[in-house]
This record gives sequence, C-alpha cells and structure tokens, in this order.
Amino acid sequence: MMRRQSGAALLAALLLSACAGGVIPPSAGGPAPGRPTSPGPPSPGSATRPVPATPRPTLPIDLPTDPALDRGTAAGMGVTRGPDIASLMPSGDRSRLALTAFRLSCPTLMRRADASGLTRGADWNNACAAASSWPEASASEFFARYFEAVQVGDGAAFVTGYYEPEIAGSRTRQPGYAVPIYRRPTDLIDADLGQFSDSLKGRTIRGKVKGSKFVPYDDRSQIVAGSLAGRGLELAWAADPVEFFFLQVQGSGRLNLPDGSVMRIGYDGQNGRDYTGIGKLMKDRGLIQAGSMQDIMQYLRANPVDGAEIMNENRSFVFFRELTGAGPLGALGVPVTAEATVAADPKFVPLGAPVLLSLDRAEPNGIWIAQDTGGAIKGANRFDSFWGAGARARGIAGGMSARGSALILLPIGSTARLSRP
Repeated sequence: MMRRQSGAALLAALLLSACAGGVIPPSAGGPAPGRPTSPGPPSPGSATRPVPATPRPTLPIDLPTDPALDRGTAAGMGVTRGPDIASLMPSGDRSRLALTAFRLSCPTLMRRADASGLTRGADWNNACAAASSWPEASASEFFARYFEAVQVGDGAAFVTGYYEPEIAGSRTRQPGYAVPIYRRPTDLIDADLGQFSDSLKGRTIRGKVKGSKFVPYDDRSQIVAGSLAGRGLELAWAADPVEFFFLQVQGSGRLNLPDGSVMRIGYDGQNGRDYTGIGKLMKDRGLIQAGSMQDIMQYLRANPVDGAEIMNENRSFVFFRELTGAGPLGALGVPVTAEATVAADPKFVPLGAPVLLSLDRAEPNGIWIAQDTGGAIKGANRFDSFWGAGARARGIAGGMSARGSALILLPIGSTARLSRP
C-alpha cells in the first residue's frame, strides 16, 4: 500500500477484490511517517470526525470525438484547460510539504516516460530547476508561477486514504508475541507468461514447483496454520493477528518492540493468491453496517473464532523485509511524504505531477504530489491520500471517503500541445 499496491486505499482494498484468473494481485504498500497539521489525535481504532467543506465545481467539458484516440489515457479521454491557479493555491503546511515532495520526484520525473500522454520529460526542466532552491515559505507561489491546470475527463474526484500502521511486535518469539511475520520464501516463484505466449505479455503468475508441476503457493489459511513454520523464515513476531492482518493490507508498517525501539517492515512479495475484500464480504452477510476499518476491526475482535475464518477467506498473504533508510518508497521510486503524497493511476496522471484537490471533506483539500499507485486506484480522478503514521493518520485514513473536483498541474506551456482544433 507501496511499491506494488502502494498506495493501497485501505477502505477500498478491504471492500474490493483483486482480479481473478491467477494473475498476481496487486498488494498494498507502506508509507512514511508524517507530522499532523491539526491537534487532537483520535483514540486507537477510532475514525476522525470529518470536517465538511464545499468543493469547487468541476469544469464543463467537450469530450473528444476522434475514434483513434486511446480512451484509456488522459490524453485520449480529453483534457479541459483549467482556471488560473494563483487564486486557488492554499498556503500552509500542505503546500510546503508538497514542494518538498515535488523536489524528490524531479530526478525521476524528468526522465520518466509519461503513460498519460500529457507531458514529456523536458517539460518539467524549468519547474524542477526552480524547485531546487525555492523557499518553502512561499511554496504556494512556486506552484502558481510554474504550473497551469487541466481537468482530465469530467474532473469528478474520489479520494480515499492510507497510512503506515504501528503495531506491537518483537524480533523474537516470546510470551505475548506469537503471530509470525514471514520473509519471502525462496521457493516462491514469479512466472512471466509473456515468455510463453505473446497474447499473455505483461501477465505474471506466482507459485511454486511441486514435483514436476508448477502449482499455486500456500494460501493464507495454510500459512496461518503453520505451513511455513520451521523454515527459518520468521522476520519478526506480532502480538495481535487482527492488527497484523491490517498491516498486510497496507503492505508496510512499524513494529513497536518491547525495548521501546521501532522496526520498520515493508512489502517483499505476496503469495499470488487473489485478494478478497473482507469488508464487502462482511457487509453482504449483514455482519457490519458501514464497512469502515473500525467496524471491521471491532467485529473481528468481538468474534475471534469467526473473525479468524473470515480473515482466511482473503487467501492473499504478504511477505516482508526489514526497511532501513529514508522511508518506504512509492511507485515513483522515492520516499512517500505524509500529507503530500497521493496514489494515482499513471495512465491519467503523470507520476510526480502536482494535483489540486477540492473536496467535500476539508482535511485533504490542497496540493498533493502523485508519487504512488494502487491496486484499487484506477481511472481518471481517483486518488488515495497518504497520511503517515500514528493515531491521527490511522483515524483519518481509515474513514477517508471524499468527493469533489481535481485539477492536474502541468508545467506552463505543455498544455498548448494538448489543444485540439
């Protein structure tokens, strides 16, 4: 929720199912810590009460009619030139954090092929050169001076949230820490189907060799029952199976160790089994009402036997490695930034581009940088906002579901190339 699903949308991931057919499901990625911009952290497991806001209306659109255009990209879907952004740019921590995140993106942004069709690498040169020395105190002015806005498609945005979980863990098994956190097994194999058939290019399956056959890898229920025990794969041990389940959905997190230190772990593969969103499953059975992370967790704790069976119905299982360095990496290959990074679909938003959100919930309004992707983050104007670590991040991300409008900020001059007669 990060190099793979990275940015996985916790609520969406819990409600949605990954694609079927044995193709490796996208898995969640994990992000980096951040600082709060408002006081009052929620109690653990509780959702933060939304702060309502009035979103800016989307722009009238004139959809392109050329049948040769690829509708699966922003350029093919059609873009509408947005308003002058100087009056729309908010000041404050969000813009300053976004400027910092944009700087980190620049080296990759200037050489990366843009799948959306909106920009070329050289388009970003001037903005990146200016960003390297621009004072953070006037971050809003930077974005207003070097960018112009476009709306992709109808501009109707839907935004969820993700965060970096913090759970109790131990490097060694001891009383109170009995849930194994496994490294990637050496017998877990990725098979590139494109090597066998051109019609399968870009598709991969994951499994293991058993005798002379390639078979699916152990599912969650088998692994939880101990199929990997005794192989020296235990990276660490968690205290709570429910908390660890949610950490697997996110794809990375922090283990608060008994001695007070912290061990950060990140995604290192997945067993290749299809992901099943237990939130939808539980709602369909009438076990929960709203389907938020908090609702799901409350039921699992109150019904431990049934809860364990429900968690096993998600046959996907994530493996981890210990993380060191600047922080979990997003799909762009740079550390994600709390309250500045969003996951987006790179077919509709250039990875590294600023995004200006105006939503019916105030907390995510403002400038973000598209530095990540997500298994459930598909299509134009679909975003997943990263909130960092801690109780506040968990409370906001776990209940984030906001709608409104989105503008993509492109370097000044690049929009003219997209204009149609």
